[in-house]
Amino acid sequence: MKRIFLITVLLIGAGAQLMAQDGFVKTPKGNLLKNLTNKTGDKIKVNDVITFDIVQKTDKDSLLGSSYTSGQPIKIQVQEPKTTPDLMDVFPLLAAQDSACVKVPTDSIFKGHDNERPPFFPKGSYLVCYVKIERIQTLDEAMGERNKALDSMRTAETAARSKFVAGLKGPVKTTKSGLQYIITQPSLKARPLAGDTVVVEYAGKFLDGTLFDTSIKDVAMKSGKYQEGRPYEPLKFPVGAQKVIPGWDEGLMLLGSGAKATFIIPSNLAYGDQGYNGIPPFATLVFDVELKGIHPIKHAAPKPAVKKPVTKKPAAKKTAATAKKN
Repeated sequence: MKRIFLITVLLIGAGAQLMAQDGFVKTPKGNLLKNLTNKTGDKIKVNDVITFDIVQKTDKDSLLGSSYTSGQPIKIQVQEPKTTPDLMDVFPLLAAQDSACVKVPTDSIFKGHDNERPPFFPKGSYLVCYVKIERIQTLDEAMGERNKALDSMRTAETAARSKFVAGLKGPVKTTKSGLQYIITQPSLKARPLAGDTVVVEYAGKFLDGTLFDTSIKDVAMKSGKYQEGRPYEPLKFPVGAQKVIPGWDEGLMLLGSGAKATFIIPSNLAYGDQGYNGIPPFATLVFDVELKGIHPIKHAAPKPAVKKPVTKKPAAKKTAATAKKN
C-alpha cells in the first residue's frame, strides 16, 4: 500500500453523521473536500510548514489510524500536488485551525497495483480523512524554531555527559573527535586495523544506566531486557568499514585484543539528532566492551620512509679579501 498520512477525527463520534451530509467539492486531483469550519485567515501556501492532526477511516466508519492516539501531530512541508492521495491539493484550501473531511478515492491509491488492495477498500470506495490544521509556519520560521530546539537539546546533552564523566573513576581519555573512553583491562596484544574483523562483547546503556542493548545473556536477564529467541553472542564485523556507529569504529581500533573498555560516545558519533530504534535524538551512549578477538586481513606492507639525500654545500671560494686575512 502507498504510504498515506494518518489522520484523526476532530469529533470522532460525529463521523458517520458528517459523511451522510452533502457539501463535498472535488479538488483538481480528484479528492473530495468538505470544510467543517471555514476559519478566517491566510490559507496554507506551498512551502509552508504545517502541523496538523489527522484520522484515517474507511467509508464504513472503521478507524484505521489516528495521530491523536499516537500523541504526536504530523509536521510536514507543503509541496505542489503530484498524486491524488497525497492531500497536497487539499492543504492550500485550509487556514489555521480549520477542520475538514477529505475523501480520497482508493481506485487512485491502488491504481497500477490493485493486487495490494486490502478487502476493506473495495473498488469504488474511499479513504476518509478528518484533518485539523493546528499551525502554519513559513519555512524560515519552522527552520528557526527547529534550530533553536536542536541547540537546546545539544547543550543539554553536553551538560549531562560532562556530569556523567565527572562522576567516573579512573582516567578518562578524549580523542580529537570527542570520543571519551576508559580502558578497564589493558592489553599489550595487537590492535585491529581497518578492515580486520573484530569479535566484541558489549552492553550499551544510556547515561542514567538504563540498558538498551547487549550481546550478553546474563546482562540482559539481570536488567529485565532479555528477548526470548534472540541469539546472545559476540558481535563480529569489519572494523573501520562503517558497519557500526563511528564511535565504535574509532574506539575499537584503540584497543588491543583481549582489552576491556568503557566508551562514552556523544550523539554526533552515534545516532545524531534523529535517534534510532528506541534511542532518542542527542543521546550520549555508554558501552562496556570487550575485544574478544581479531581476525586480521592481509594488509599492505608499510612503505619504508624515503630518506632525502644530503646535499653538500660547495666550499666557499676565496676572495682577495679572505686571502689577505689568511
